[in-house]
Amino acid sequence: MTRESMEFDVAIVGAGPAGLAAACRLMQLAAESGRECSVAVVEKGSEIGAHILSGAVFEPRPLDELFPDWAERGAPVNVPVSNDIFHWMTSSKGAIKVPNLLVPKPMHNQGNYIVSLGQLCQWLGEQAEALGCDIFPGFAATEVLYDDAGAVCGIATGDMGVAANGDQKDSYQPGYELHAKYVIFAEGCRGSLGKQLIERFSLAAESDPQHYGIGLKEIWTIDSAKHKPGTVVHTLGWPLDGRTDGGGFVYHADDNQVYLGIVISLGYANPHLDPFEELQRWKQHPRIRGLLEGGKRVSYGARALNKGGLPSLPKLAVPGGLLVGCEAGFLNAAKIKGSHTAMKTGMVAAESIFAALAAGGNGGAELDFEARIKASWVHQELYAARNFSAGLKKFGVTLGGTLAFVEHNLLAGKAPWSLRNATPDHATLKPASEAKPIDYPKPDGVISFDRLSSVFLSSTNHEEDQPCHLKLADDTVPVRDNLPRFAEPAQRYCPAGVYEIVEDNNGPRFQINAQNCVHCKTCDIKDPAQNITWVPPEGGGGPNYPGM
Repeated sequence: MTRESMEFDVAIVGAGPAGLAAACRLMQLAAESGRECSVAVVEKGSEIGAHILSGAVFEPRPLDELFPDWAERGAPVNVPVSNDIFHWMTSSKGAIKVPNLLVPKPMHNQGNYIVSLGQLCQWLGEQAEALGCDIFPGFAATEVLYDDAGAVCGIATGDMGVAANGDQKDSYQPGYELHAKYVIFAEGCRGSLGKQLIERFSLAAESDPQHYGIGLKEIWTIDSAKHKPGTVVHTLGWPLDGRTDGGGFVYHADDNQVYLGIVISLGYANPHLDPFEELQRWKQHPRIRGLLEGGKRVSYGARALNKGGLPSLPKLAVPGGLLVGCEAGFLNAAKIKGSHTAMKTGMVAAESIFAALAAGGNGGAELDFEARIKASWVHQELYAARNFSAGLKKFGVTLGGTLAFVEHNLLAGKAPWSLRNATPDHATLKPASEAKPIDYPKPDGVISFDRLSSVFLSSTNHEEDQPCHLKLADDTVPVRDNLPRFAEPAQRYCPAGVYEIVEDNNGPRFQINAQNCVHCKTCDIKDPAQNITWVPPEGGGGPNYPGM
C-alpha cells in the first residue's frame, strides 16, 4: 500500500520538553509576524507524557522566557524548593550530612521547583495546540526522509498491524509520511533517528563519545507527618563504590507524594552490578526506609540520560534538520538537570528555523542554530560544567567531587583546564572473573520489590504479535561471547527484566521479553558488543507513566 503524506513547514519528532517548547515558540513567532506556519509534532507514546520520566527538580528560566504568565495559565509548577539536603552515605546504616557550603553551586536549588515533567509536558502540549500546532500521539517516527540532494525533507511513521513474522494482519495500516521544510529531532536520550543522523553525517567525529546514566524512579505516597513539601534530598556514596558515579534523590512533591530514585553512570566497570537492585537496597538505608515506612509505592519507571556534557555534544545541524535537547546531549550533569536546557534549545531551534522561513527559505539548507546556541546561556552553562562528568570518571567520586567544588565554588566555572573521556560506556566492563560478585538481598515486598511487580506499575503494554523492537545484529553473541566473558550483563542492566539467560535441554539461550520494555535504551548503550539496537515498536506501545 502507498503511504499517505502530509505537508508541513516544520515537523517535530518527540513531544517532550524540547519538542513542545520548539512548537510553542514557532507558533508564537508566526503570530507575532502575522505569517502562517504549519507545525506537526509526532509522539510515539499513547499520549503526551506517557513516556516522560525525570526526577524532577525544574529550573524555570526557559518557561519564564516562553510563557512569562505561566502561573496564570495554570502550569503545573507549584512546589518551590524550600530546603536542600545532601547526605554522604558511608555504609548501609551510616550517613553524614554535607554542609551546603561544601556542595558545588550548580547543585543548589534555590528558585527551582519540584515537578512532574510528564504533567508539565501535558500542559505544554495544551499550549502548543491552542497556538495552532498539530500533535499526533501514538505514532512512532521510524524513518528519516531525504530529498535527491541528501537533505532531510521529512519523516515517516511506522506501519501498524504487522505480525511478528512480518505478515500484514487484518488491522494493517501503512505509516504516514510527514514532509517538511525542516525537521526538529527531539526524541530524547539515545533517540533512534538521531542516532542514525549522527552516523550518516559523522556529527560526532570531533567530539568525545556520549556518556550516559540510567535513572530509576519510584513515586510513593507517604505519611503526612513525614512529608515536607519542597524538600530536596540528594545522596552520594553507598550502595555504590568510590569509582562508580551516581547517587540517590528524594523530592517531596505535593499531595503527600515523594519522587525518589537513583542514577548510576553507565560507565560502570563491574558486570555484576544491577541498577534495579541497587535502587532496592538504597531504599533500605535508614535515612530512606524511615521516610517510606507506612507509605505506598504507586509508580515505577526507568530511563537513560546523557551526562557527557559539552565535550560529548555532536554537531547539531544537518541539511534540513536539527538535534535538540537530550537528543543531542544538552543535560547539565553538574546540575543534575536537563529539562531547562532541553526547552531552551528547542526554543532556539524554533527561532533559527523561523528566521530561515521568513527569509524565504524553502528548506533543506543549513541553519544558524549552532551559532545561536553558542551565543545562549545554555552554552555558557555547559561550558562551566564541562569537566564535571569526566572528572568523576577520571578521579572517582571523592576526588572528582572535590574538583567540582573547586571549579564551581572557588573558580566560578572558569577553570583553566578541560578534561576529556574518550572511552565509550559499553567498553568499560571488566571480565566477570575479575570483578567482585554483588550479593543482593531478596525483596521484602514492603520497601524493596521485584522487577515484574515494578514493571506492572509502569503500565507498560505492547501489542504482542508484532516484530521484536530489540534487534540483535548477531543472535549468537549473547551466549557465545557475552555470557562467558561478562556473565551476560543484559540480565542485570535492564531495569525491566527484558533479557534472560534460560537453560533448556540444548544449553543456555538468550531470551528477549520485549513486552516488558520500558524504552529506557540502556541495552542500546551498555551492551559490550554493541549488538543490540533499540528501534521504536508499534506506536502507542511502551510505558504509560502516570505523572512521572
